[in-house]
Amino acid sequence: MLKYPTVPTGSKPFRSYGEVKSFGERHRDATASDGLSTRCEKCRAVAGRAGHLNRTYGMTVEQRRSLLDGRFGNCPICPGPAPEHVDHDHETGRVRGVLCFSCNAALGQFRDRPDVMRRAVAYVEGNVWKPKFVAPGVYLLPS
Repeated sequence: MLKYPTVPTGSKPFRSYGEVKSFGERHRDATASDGLSTRCEKCRAVAGRAGHLNRTYGMTVEQRRSLLDGRFGNCPICPGPAPEHVDHDHETGRVRGVLCFSCNAALGQFRDRPDVMRRAVAYVEGNVWKPKFVAPGVYLLPS
């Protein structure tokens, strides 16, 4: 158990690392006897993220970090920096990798359907609504 020197009035020690902070620097916690959290905002965020990864994907922070190794910190789809979002197959639950927010959201919006993604690529490349003239009055749309 950590022993603290005199704690000034209006302050409380953080249990995890023994630092004393004023009440104004602490989070509210309705379950605590004095209504203040015993962890700082950063520690709560780290613990919350670790808990989310474990509950949702059954993985640790280290396992998530290992998915980023070899990618030089870039998203595998758009090569943009800072991929933070775990991508998984919604049917099987299998983790596929770590993507940036935009790419992860795009896959979700396309419901992981490759056929829809291929049509989206064709649309963006301008190939969707360019009919091919076959005969007078007969046009063939690209598939």
